[in-house]
Amino acid sequence: MTSQEIQNRFITIISCSRLIKVQCGDVSHAQLLFDKSTKKTLFMYGAMMKGYIKNNSAKKAIDLFKEVKNPNEVMVNLVFNACAQLATEKELNLLKSISSMIPNSFYSNHYVLTSLIDAFIKCGDVKSAKSLFDKSTKKTLPMYGALMTGLTINDREEEAIAIFNEIHLNELHRENHNEKQINLLFEKKTDCFEANITIYLCLIKALAKLGILEQAQSFVQQIPSSVLADHRIQNSLIHMWGKVGSVDEAKRIFENISQLDHIGWTAMINSYGLNGMGIEAVKLFHQMPKELMNDLTYVCVLNACSHAGLVDVARSIFNNIQKKTEIIYTTMIDCLSRRAAFEEAQQLIEQFERDHAPALTIYSLYSLDVFIIHKVLAGDIEKATDIKIELHKSGCKKQIGVTVTDIDGKLWKFRAHDRSHAESAEIHEQVDRMSKRIIEHGHKYDASWIVRPMQPDETIETLLCGHSERLAMAAHFIRNRKPKRIQMTKNLRICGDCHEVTKLVALIYQCEIVVRDTNRMHHFNMNGQCSCQDYF
Repeated sequence: MTSQEIQNRFITIISCSRLIKVQCGDVSHAQLLFDKSTKKTLFMYGAMMKGYIKNNSAKKAIDLFKEVKNPNEVMVNLVFNACAQLATEKELNLLKSISSMIPNSFYSNHYVLTSLIDAFIKCGDVKSAKSLFDKSTKKTLPMYGALMTGLTINDREEEAIAIFNEIHLNELHRENHNEKQINLLFEKKTDCFEANITIYLCLIKALAKLGILEQAQSFVQQIPSSVLADHRIQNSLIHMWGKVGSVDEAKRIFENISQLDHIGWTAMINSYGLNGMGIEAVKLFHQMPKELMNDLTYVCVLNACSHAGLVDVARSIFNNIQKKTEIIYTTMIDCLSRRAAFEEAQQLIEQFERDHAPALTIYSLYSLDVFIIHKVLAGDIEKATDIKIELHKSGCKKQIGVTVTDIDGKLWKFRAHDRSHAESAEIHEQVDRMSKRIIEHGHKYDASWIVRPMQPDETIETLLCGHSERLAMAAHFIRNRKPKRIQMTKNLRICGDCHEVTKLVALIYQCEIVVRDTNRMHHFNMNGQCSCQDYF
């Protein structure tokens, strides 16, 4: 090696070491060094790309990637991460283009493959992510975690749970360990232990979103004690138990955490609020150290007040929040609307829009949706109809309602007027029997909850009796004539007529019914009352 070559190598090493500064936030200085370099190496490109990504400048990282003719695996991995950070359709197209051109050998690098799966998911292409995962012959824990997270985010939590079950069916990583391994999820506190924590967090999130107590209990029993002792797992479990309606379990974990952080406090406040225990939520909020409070904490306690009718308490908390964000305003508007304080709620909407935007915002569209529900509850059907028209003009689409329930260990899924099940005829017959019994107990079907034009062959009764949660209830009664407990999760807010019907069904059939809708838990007791006290 000549003296000139040695000097060039030395300059390259120094430049690369200085480029590392970009990862600490010194982007401009690092970019200046990079631009001045006459002999840029792939390592230098990689260091600069990584710095851009860490400093939320993913577009610059992508632009830099495009300058290189033959990128290595590290650069490909980084550009996938950059695409995941931006996550638009443009980046999705770029992902497809790059992934189709890279050498096949790159796909044997699990870092590259995991980043590509994660990027596809974040860009909204779960199908491509799942296809990559399925084709892989050497699956790693990060790959499982990336796919489980993506499936859960995209309302496919049942598939995420099924992916977790595959981990137990495969003896992975055997090539890296000589000792016998029965299960991939062993307990040693190593890098693999950290990967295991990630997997269990993904599982717990999926179970929380599914919202079925029996499923949660079954899987939590399988979690090793060393994992259960981790504070991240404990925080996640508090949230999960609240979402499946087991506040006692959430409280037990909360009270046994040695060092509580803002996540644990907020998760417990939220668990109380979801389950109609507003007073307990407010009490815990006042016990929480103020330095740990954040936007999410305020939202959770305001929600708790909203679901318990504690408007004065909510107003006091709201007025004492120094920096009110969009979501905090929205939560307070919901609270006021539930108590039919529409004028005050409207004033808050106008105040927010006056301070933040001159035109109708996404925030206010959400608030209008809140208004629709509560105007109906207050009997102002005409005003609710006007707001529905305004929402329709804005281009908002109605989400399809789906109810999930566990019957004999198997998950059943229903849509409105669903006839896809083998037992559909029997289920609809049971719905008719239930309808007759609740009418005998004085129920009158409420047409104000019908949100679409009726067809000539439909009646108010047949339209409302076809709601997904009623089909799910009926399925339980045909399977077990006298069930003691029914639990369901619905992806939309339960309508007022279904709420009244479920109270009567719980009373008539002497069966506890738990329904989690998009807002909260409803515990329908056998005395015909709901834990929400009709603040839903």
